[in-house]
Amino acid sequence: MRRQRKVKIVATLGPASETHETIRALHEAGADVFRLNMSHGSRDEIRDKHRIIREIEAETGSPIAILADLQGPKLRLGTFAEGEITLGEGACFRLDLDPEPGDARRVCVPHPEIFAALVNGATLLINDGKVRLEVIESERDFAECVVRTGGVISDRKGVNVPDVVLPLAALSDKDRDDLEFACGLGIDWLALSFVQRPEDVEEARILVGDRAAIMAKIEKPAAVEQFERILAAADGIMVARGDLGVELPVQYVPPIQKRLVQRCRAAAKPVIVATQMLESMIESPVPTRAEVSDVAAAIYEGTDAVMLSAESAAGQYPIEAVRVMDDVAAHVESDPAYAEQIAASRSAPGSTTADAIVAAAREIAEKTEIKAICCFTQSGTTALLNARERPKVPIIALTSLQRTARRLCLTWGCHCVITEELDRFKQAVVNAVRAARSEGFAAESDQIVVTAGVPFNVPGSTNILRIAPCDERLIWPGGASGVQS
Repeated sequence: MRRQRKVKIVATLGPASETHETIRALHEAGADVFRLNMSHGSRDEIRDKHRIIREIEAETGSPIAILADLQGPKLRLGTFAEGEITLGEGACFRLDLDPEPGDARRVCVPHPEIFAALVNGATLLINDGKVRLEVIESERDFAECVVRTGGVISDRKGVNVPDVVLPLAALSDKDRDDLEFACGLGIDWLALSFVQRPEDVEEARILVGDRAAIMAKIEKPAAVEQFERILAAADGIMVARGDLGVELPVQYVPPIQKRLVQRCRAAAKPVIVATQMLESMIESPVPTRAEVSDVAAAIYEGTDAVMLSAESAAGQYPIEAVRVMDDVAAHVESDPAYAEQIAASRSAPGSTTADAIVAAAREIAEKTEIKAICCFTQSGTTALLNARERPKVPIIALTSLQRTARRLCLTWGCHCVITEELDRFKQAVVNAVRAARSEGFAAESDQIVVTAGVPFNVPGSTNILRIAPCDERLIWPGGASGVQS
């Protein structure tokens, strides 16, 4: 299924998008990756969605990536005797470990780790930052606070601690169970919530092994500070602007987003920009102009993917939301200013043979009438390096491994095709030509660039580049009988 854009679209599944008919419609409208939110839905519901996605993949013949998003150690208040209270600015309010229902003077926060880390002057944000408290006295089982920004709080509202690194593992007991469940299903990407340090990613890596690629969600100030080390440890990054915008002043988020996207591009690792991209489409069939500009800005920055959350999971117009993203992406990428910005923000190539090969492939494609860059990849590294170059022409990633094709569905510009294992470069060229023609990227009179590594099936061995005509008779005079298709 060929897309008319290079940026990818991630759609979250939920109550509004749980049937075979709707999920297939989302895929046909433009969803390349489906997100399963492990914070919501039963195991049976998640298993059913996974099964449906794989059925649609088989029906359409196009690889589809599945991203399982772990809940993470979400901090929440306890309950209130009256269900909710109103805190006035300047009032004193106590947080403690007492499980009794709260009132206007105190409430339980059943997370002793918070109290162990709090210091006087620390900020506590409740209900997505609508209520702001400042700690004036803290011990290991309570914190006395003064209300700096008042408002209504109620049962189990979220608590954020923006200026303290909490001694919390990124994986709760629930997350560990969900991780095993998701990996057992056969998901392709696993997203870790509330990552604070690279050790959080490394802990998950031990549990996951090679069963899935790991995506670190950047949604805490500590993660921004530790970003380079987290990026090195993870396979991909999600810029989760929701909690990030709660824990940091909102004006900090756009430059952080731009910087993180650029660093991911330079590292050749996929990056998703997420949260509230088309929020109004939960209830409206059309987005606001500001939302469209937000999506467009992320695409101009060169992000690998943009994501829909509640818009496709619980909204009234899930398919329309995907179509809007698809239309915006196609239009932005057709803008001459887009190519200029992408070229201006391109990082210098590395010093390896593979780096030189992919840089040459991009330059050849830009200066000649090349229709596509076809790369053979087993681990996905060659495709990621090609995507790092952000070429103007499509990237056709050919692999014999289904799991590699699925993971690359998240990568900018990659059109994934599953092929047989090969052991001869001429076979690779012929297969690349057939893929380019059958998938609608080139005609018989066109040319493509083919990159591969010899010997075949050795990860990271890209060392050959060829400009190939799309007429098989010119590749293999006398015919290509016996060549695998």
